[in-house]
Amino acid sequence: MANTRSAAKQARASERRREHNRTIKSKLHTLEKKFLSLVEAKKSAEATEALRQMSSALDKAAKVRVVTKNLASRKKSRLAVRLKAITAK
Repeated sequence: MANTRSAAKQARASERRREHNRTIKSKLHTLEKKFLSLVEAKKSAEATEALRQMSSALDKAAKVRVVTKNLASRKKSRLAVRLKAITAK
């Protein structure tokens, strides 16, 4: 419980940011699961498009600091490696 008006306002703002960040992270998880399922099914054309969407979403999330730049970069790199593995075969 906040002791001052400003602390109460900050708590409300913090809750709004938390909900906003949760929606963005949920979208990231959904896109990642979609990409991984396409990779498992060896659908390279659809997986390529899914990777493009995932990369874009990660960059946007990193831009507003929902995730760190390094996390976004690491995930993009590892997902690209997975895609390359199915397209090379």
